[in-house]
Amino acid sequence: MNLVEQIDADLKSAMLARDEVRKLTIRGIKKEIIEAKTAPGANGEVSDDTILKIVAKLLKQRKDSAAIYSEQGRVDLAENELAEAAVLETYMPKQMSAEELDAAIRDMIAQTGAQGPKDMGKVMGVATKKLAGKAEGRVISETVKRLLNA
Repeated sequence: MNLVEQIDADLKSAMLARDEVRKLTIRGIKKEIIEAKTAPGANGEVSDDTILKIVAKLLKQRKDSAAIYSEQGRVDLAENELAEAAVLETYMPKQMSAEELDAAIRDMIAQTGAQGPKDMGKVMGVATKKLAGKAEGRVISETVKRLLNA
């Protein structure tokens, strides 16, 4: 079952269960998928990789919003954003641990022949492609920077 079919099935079950948070979150994902399908230059199909990028973007938005709401003392709104983030996380692949990420990036540094901080762009290009969905871009960037400076 591909990701689009999984999302459709989950939407149906959320509607039957009258789970409003899950239903609204999944509808948000479907909206973004439809926009990606109909975007200029799109061929009308969306790959699972594209869907994972969409979900990752939505997840980051929810986490950022929750942090802002918490800072402003709006716990009720932060809880709603975190509930939506939990639904979005079910579609993301398992995140890499810090040790796994370190090992993967060390391999990429060796493959690209990077010598220091000036080669960060080379490593980041490879890392963001290979680790997409498995780790946040910010965490990847921090790890690459730390390892290249060492």
